[in-house]
Amino acid sequence: MHIMPLDTPNTMSAPATTRIAPSILSADFARLGEEVRNVVAAGADWIHFDVMDNHYVPNLTIGPMVCAAIRPHVQVPIDVHLMVEPVDDIVPLFAKAGADIITFHPEASRHVDRTLGLIRDSGCKAGLVFNPATPLSYMDYVMDKLDVVLLMSVNPGFGGQAFIPSTLAKLREARARIDAWTQAGGQPILLEVDGGVKTDNIAEIRRAGADTFVAGSAIFGKPDYTAVIKALRDEIARGETLAA
Repeated sequence: MHIMPLDTPNTMSAPATTRIAPSILSADFARLGEEVRNVVAAGADWIHFDVMDNHYVPNLTIGPMVCAAIRPHVQVPIDVHLMVEPVDDIVPLFAKAGADIITFHPEASRHVDRTLGLIRDSGCKAGLVFNPATPLSYMDYVMDKLDVVLLMSVNPGFGGQAFIPSTLAKLREARARIDAWTQAGGQPILLEVDGGVKTDNIAEIRRAGADTFVAGSAIFGKPDYTAVIKALRDEIARGETLAA
């Protein structure tokens, strides 16, 4: 298995306490291999891979074939976010295609615990995704099977949306639940945020407790990926100073 530790950052990037995960939804698909190589060279820690089925969300994107195609181009974890329903049939296909992390929405699974177990049994790290209106209470019954919790700070379906400010309070609540779990002896759980993450708000998002940041249009399409990722990291560091 190719699975990589989730807390091992890109060697060109910041300490392992935080991760930047560019979303290829905003990349130039005519040059996708080049795009992912370039963002990793610029310091990206993960590659975020948005899968939409035009059923669970009103958009249609990419499948396991594209994941398998980009796998040889990157030596960082591929973070697959499944916005599909049903979930279970597609999990083994993405695991075989090279995913390191697979997250899904609890509303899209008939049996959340079973789906998390399926992801882990397939050799991947597992996580739940929470839409803006989805309560965090789903976490409480499956904490032992979570490697990642992903909070959507937009309603899923399309890239380029604005960050929903109420996500900050939800991040603080999720952070408190995760910290209580780990302090009681539970395994580490990463807290990821996706949607409208930019240089002008990432410090506040970090201050609210996120440690992993998905950014699409904030990175892809910009003339200098290295400069953008550095600017994001500088703002993350500022958020840590504010939190202190």
